[in-house]
Amino acid sequence: MPRPQSRPAALDALDRAFASEGPFPVTGCLYCYGEQDLAQLSGSLGHISDDLVSSVAAKTPDHWDDFPRLYRRLVPRIIRPVVTGGFRIDEELVASRLVQAGWTTWDAPLTEALRDVWDAWWQTSLRTHPGPVSSRTVLAVVTVATGGLSSWLDTWTGVRTAAADARLADLIDDVLFESEFTDLSMGFYGEYHATAELVDWLLTDVRDRVADARPDAPYRLETFRTGARHAG
Repeated sequence: MPRPQSRPAALDALDRAFASEGPFPVTGCLYCYGEQDLAQLSGSLGHISDDLVSSVAAKTPDHWDDFPRLYRRLVPRIIRPVVTGGFRIDEELVASRLVQAGWTTWDAPLTEALRDVWDAWWQTSLRTHPGPVSSRTVLAVVTVATGGLSSWLDTWTGVRTAAADARLADLIDDVLFESEFTDLSMGFYGEYHATAELVDWLLTDVRDRVADARPDAPYRLETFRTGARHAG
């Protein structure tokens, strides 16, 4: 298997792949957007304001007459700040919107470029701590976008770095809050139910990589196992 690209290289490749998505006449909700906004969205990608990109990235698909095409064209402007931790909206909402836009059905060069970004982002996050985006958020975005969790956990198992272990400790600390493990969902709309897979994974040898006694408490272990059985 080829080594994943670095995050900057994957983002640059994403820009090149999506450069084929040229301007088109954007039409949509004139209650939320003025003619000037629609004209800006119909023009050069580089001239669309950050505020307008953020707004479009967050709005529901029914605001646009051709939502998939508009979201596809804005992907480079949306994904780069998401990955670098500089976006103004919930990162998991972007994953949910990409699914609604049907990104896996786009032309192969586009989907391959996005998959390379997911891989590079995840690999980078496991080798960088602290990072601009939390481990839980990165994991949630790539899981919801791709529709699967296990491959990302497998990668985490195989990356034995101090950063990966620190991120694992962060994740455990995060989801232990109010026993959230028993009902852990990912995605802005909670569309991916992660409890069973994540708890099963954390009850393997990967648990030994974190010096946190809380998951070993008998009552909490039983809570985890019960939650995993119910979620499964």
